[in-house]
Amino acid sequence: MKIHIHPKGITMCGKVWEIREQLKTYTKQFQYVQEWINKINQ
Repeated sequence: MKIHIHPKGITMCGKVWEIREQLKTYTKQFQYVQEWINKINQ
């Protein structure tokens, strides 16, 4: 699985189950994807 992070968003490439698992992991830290993007761009 690959995660590409850029200023306007996030691109996740991989199998569906991999992306779901990764999103579950990040929901423990961030409620919204926008919060994740803001944290990375700081």
